[in-house]
Amino acid sequence: MAKRKDLDIKVPPQNVDAEQSVLGSLLIDPNAMVKVLDILAPEDFYNPVHGKVYATILALYEKRQPVDVMSVTTALKEKDELKSVGGSAYLADLTNRVTTASHVEHYAQLVKDKKTLRELIKTSAEVTEEAFSNAEDVEALLDGIEQKILNISQKSTKHSFTHIKDELKGAYERMEHLNAGGGALRGVPTGFPKLDTILSGLQKSDLIILGARPSIGKTTFALDIARNVALRFKQPVGLFSIEMAREQVVDRIIAAEAGVSLWKLRTGRVNEDVDFQMIQGALDRLTGAELFIDDTPSQNILQMRSMARRLQIEHGLGLIVVDYLQLITPRSTKSDNVVQQVTEISRGLKTLARELHVPVLALSQLSREVDKLERTPKLSDLRESGSIEQDADVVMFLSREKKDPSQMDMGGGEPPSVVHLHVAKHRNGPLGNVDFQFDQDLVTFRSIDTRHEPTGFDQ
Repeated sequence: MAKRKDLDIKVPPQNVDAEQSVLGSLLIDPNAMVKVLDILAPEDFYNPVHGKVYATILALYEKRQPVDVMSVTTALKEKDELKSVGGSAYLADLTNRVTTASHVEHYAQLVKDKKTLRELIKTSAEVTEEAFSNAEDVEALLDGIEQKILNISQKSTKHSFTHIKDELKGAYERMEHLNAGGGALRGVPTGFPKLDTILSGLQKSDLIILGARPSIGKTTFALDIARNVALRFKQPVGLFSIEMAREQVVDRIIAAEAGVSLWKLRTGRVNEDVDFQMIQGALDRLTGAELFIDDTPSQNILQMRSMARRLQIEHGLGLIVVDYLQLITPRSTKSDNVVQQVTEISRGLKTLARELHVPVLALSQLSREVDKLERTPKLSDLRESGSIEQDADVVMFLSREKKDPSQMDMGGGEPPSVVHLHVAKHRNGPLGNVDFQFDQDLVTFRSIDTRHEPTGFDQ
């Protein structure tokens, strides 16, 4: 008869001694509960008996009743659970395992750590099963895995209220620093001083929408901000270019940084001496910029979230730019309801900003009504605007007067024109207007001084 190989049976991670020490501490010191409330839940105990005892202690505490061996014994007896936990003798034995409750928080963390390890093992098994089931939507599977791990991480983190006095010193230091810097920015600078005055930079966790009709310059404006953040302010930028190939994006960035005509650069008509010297200088500067470009043409929000998470882990992130929102592929492709699809996308972008704690600048198309009525865009002009308007922390619009086609020069460019930027929504600050010069030939914006009027706070 062939010998059977012994099965390698592994016992799940546990620390029964720590569980007993936690319960013993709670039974001898009623005040110990406040130290473990935000760490442990009944289901965190490996031994179900200990989970029952902890749940009973927790219930007594919530009712503001005394917690000791006698009260817990009575409560368990009323629920007909005393015998199943080993009787009052076992409760008394728990109190003998500790002499003081001063280390209860340490014991509780040991119990929580083992629970976290068991959760990881369980999640790994679920992932393996899902992978073997030949799931058709691999992207959803990957996003689900990341979310499960994130949930485990969040559960294992201790959360608690913060007393305002603990924040006051930091708040004063921030204000002192800002005041000493002559109004230094709290957010990520855009490189446009007047806009930064209104927004105080692009704030972490904010979803910022930049809307405009085609050919107004929203991509150019967004690339200017991305270039400024990465090059001048030394913060990593992730750019999702869904509309244009990365070669086109890079050409635009080089032209703007070098101050050389994009038309010349693309047609090989650059001056071999002056232009090439300026281009080489731009290349040298841009080489040191942490600007990361993805030009996948059919991105969905799950793919973008996954890529952004990895980018933040590997390089850090100061800003995410999305060009543009309506080109993101909806996951709910079976639905013909465009509004629902855009809602999914805008909520996903806001969630991305919150998860990674970085500003997300997303470009958006406007409805054709803006062209028909020839007026300053408003919030309702955002395509499928309901969810975008609701989810956005800041909404900005670019607009300009129509130009005579005869103004185009023979080189394919056109002289700089004035573009108006209107901050139409600002959840935590003033609204306002800023005028820029848009040099379409050099694909860049420049600040001008014609107007800058904050118009009150967006409530």
